[in-house]
Amino acid sequence: MADYITTYSGIHFYPTEPDVNLVKIEDVAHALSLICRGNGHVKSFYSVGQHCIYCAREALERGYSKRVALAGLLHDAGECYMSDVPRPFKKSLPAYVQQEERLIELVYEHFLGSPATEEEKALVKEIDDDLLWYDLKYLLNEEMSTERPSMKIEISYDFRPFDEVEKEYLELFNLLTNL
Repeated sequence: MADYITTYSGIHFYPTEPDVNLVKIEDVAHALSLICRGNGHVKSFYSVGQHCIYCAREALERGYSKRVALAGLLHDAGECYMSDVPRPFKKSLPAYVQQEERLIELVYEHFLGSPATEEEKALVKEIDDDLLWYDLKYLLNEEMSTERPSMKIEISYDFRPFDEVEKEYLELFNLLTNL
């Protein structure tokens, strides 16, 4: 049995021993456009790719740098190689968390040119958590005990075909990397 996954572009990628030279934005965009948020327990399909696009767009609307917006776009890129694990379960998987952190650091270094700073990570996490509030409320009908976070962008949970999401993800990536 192989210790690698075969990516959309045909690369053999070893998630536990990642090679930065094998990380391709086309693989990230494609896979994230097909991975469903909430482990699939949502009212309708809503991809991790859509979520990442919203993270990046919200960062820009909040006046954060293109670098922070790019970190927002890429913050779940590890999921294209390791899949998504829901937050409550992830807390009980320290080895998974460590591997995921290593992979996302590699992705950040590759595409940001250097590791994300703690401040940049905190800004992305804040947006990620704010979007999670909306996901829980509108995709899962959860009664929220905290106040609605203020968002600068409009969020839509309408179904979008994966190829549209993939295209938008790549267009946004290109916009943010043309600094």
